[in-house]
Amino acid sequence: MKVAFYTLGCKVNQYESQVLSEKLKESGFTIVDSKNHADIYIINSCTVTASADQKTRQAVRRFKRNNPESIVILTGCMPQAYPEESSLLSEADIITGNKSNDKIIDLIDNYLKNGKRVVSISEHKKGDKFSYCSISSFDERTRAYIKIQDGCNRFCSYCIIPTSRGRVRSKPLSQLKEELERVAKNGYSEVILVGINLSSYGLDTGDSFPDAVKLACETEGIERVRLGSLEPDHLTEDVVKKLSQCKKLCPQFHISLQSGCDKTLKAMNRHYNCNEYKELCNNLRNSFEDCTLTTDVMVGFAGETDEDFQESLSFVKEIGFEKVHVFPYSVRTGTRAEKMEGHVSKKIKNDRCSIMISECEKIRRDFFEKQIGKVFSVLFESSASDGYIFGHSANFIPIKTKSPQKYCGEIKNVIITDVADDDFCVGEII
Repeated sequence: MKVAFYTLGCKVNQYESQVLSEKLKESGFTIVDSKNHADIYIINSCTVTASADQKTRQAVRRFKRNNPESIVILTGCMPQAYPEESSLLSEADIITGNKSNDKIIDLIDNYLKNGKRVVSISEHKKGDKFSYCSISSFDERTRAYIKIQDGCNRFCSYCIIPTSRGRVRSKPLSQLKEELERVAKNGYSEVILVGINLSSYGLDTGDSFPDAVKLACETEGIERVRLGSLEPDHLTEDVVKKLSQCKKLCPQFHISLQSGCDKTLKAMNRHYNCNEYKELCNNLRNSFEDCTLTTDVMVGFAGETDEDFQESLSFVKEIGFEKVHVFPYSVRTGTRAEKMEGHVSKKIKNDRCSIMISECEKIRRDFFEKQIGKVFSVLFESSASDGYIFGHSANFIPIKTKSPQKYCGEIKNVIITDVADDDFCVGEII
């Protein structure tokens, strides 16, 4: 039988789809692109925003409408967080959650035997252990995501993730070592360590986040180690010092900010203030050569005034992030923020998004222009019909260069010569 995946959301979801894909292949299924006809469509959902839920519902309905005889499976974070709402999606033949992904083959077998719709969602519970998961490759990619952590203990007032993902759980170092060696053997020179709250790795096992990073950097065949999104208060001076000793660690850090206003951070139940965040940024830039910092910024949180927004904007400009993901606050049912006063209108949120994005794009363009004349090692990932090949530097600058050879999966030194209008630096291989 042919199976297609449609994955929404974060790198952890993408990793988990890869795990499922390999398990299905081992069981005799054939994996095809979701644009092609399949006997089974698996929608791996995200629920971090209302927009993500909407995209999930649309995907479930679209795949069933276009392929009425196919089996449509909904899994991931949305049914895990909102089981009752998800069960109402009648177009889905099988509904389960991310906790039960390892049971999907059994659920498919049961459905094929009796033809009855299946809704099977198990709750995350305190004390759950990290579910074994491992991959050998990452289909059609030049770098491999490696999930080392799951869950979150933070309970930010706007966030449903502790419900959809449970509490902090960490992959044992022995399992991580085996997985890293396997992907290195299969030709992956760069890995990205990912998790739901990545920097909380080891809180449940007694290991530490730097332990996992060090292990990845010491794996033969791995030339680059990159990190997923990090929480600022976990990155103490001691942690940063230990990370700086990992020579293969890429000097690019995505440090979640959410707001540059202390009042808003407190309302969000974030565990730091702007001054602490700024000190971390300075420490990282002083500890890593060519360090780049990227972040997420939420606008229009409940109670955010025009003055609060301007304070956040000023802080973002002061830090000078190399890239910022800007998004409007989205009410999540079941969170504390849902019942807060001072919710901001959609129009105001959209206006603030536009202002923040515009200012951040100026900072990014200025950063790109300052890279002209510098030399970076670039991992090439893809090519285009116009003769350009594309890749990223260790600090994640997107770079394109003309070349008759594709060099896909190879690392080459490139000198930056110009800045393109499509959010790329332009360079020449040397």
